[in-house]
Amino acid sequence: VGCDRSKNLVDICGEKHFQAFVCDALSVPMRSGSCDACISIAVIHHFSTAERRLATICELVRLLRPGGMALIYVWAMEQQYKNQKSKYLKEKNDSKGKGKEINTSTTQRLLTDQVPGSSRQDSACSDQLINDLKDEGCDARPMGADSRLPVHTNRTSFQSQDLLVPWHLKGGTKKKEESVDTVLVPADSKESQELSPIFHRYYHVFCEGELEAVCRSLDCVRVQKSYYDQGNWCVILEKL
Repeated sequence: VGCDRSKNLVDICGEKHFQAFVCDALSVPMRSGSCDACISIAVIHHFSTAERRLATICELVRLLRPGGMALIYVWAMEQQYKNQKSKYLKEKNDSKGKGKEINTSTTQRLLTDQVPGSSRQDSACSDQLINDLKDEGCDARPMGADSRLPVHTNRTSFQSQDLLVPWHLKGGTKKKEESVDTVLVPADSKESQELSPIFHRYYHVFCEGELEAVCRSLDCVRVQKSYYDQGNWCVILEKL
């Protein structure tokens, strides 16, 4: 069973005869302990505070039966690791000569981001976690409403853990009687050259050891494996 915040993506799953529903990762409408395994791919890095990222993992763990496993992937701050560039960085070079690349350097100004207010649930645990991450060299401070975030240049190394990534809205060309599909495409892709406006998606990219530290802060799980995979930090955990 799949779930996503996007109704359009869930509808695509339905068209392919997969089971999926719309929901919020902070409140999944499923019975506690009902899953043998859970997968969270490219979700948790969109939450704007340490408290919300922790709460999302707690919700994932709640769904697992004892002995159940979860796999979590988040975007890594380190897009070059052990002298190897990630696919994300390599695609910038691969795209040369395939069309003019969108130059987002002019948007490298600081924008005010209206970050949603965070819940104080688990605040004591989160505050301790934040201090632990600071000791490890991670900037894991919660983003405030007045915080200013840099706009990332696509296919380049990250300069900040908390940032906005530009995306273009893509409108399909269909017959009048057909509905128009709307999807997001990266700002530097060739599909984006005739598209507007640009949307900015919030990301918190994780530094080495950060995701593992968040998971280890929970008494009810055991981290089975922590590893790097193509620009992502990944954890496999087991519910005790």
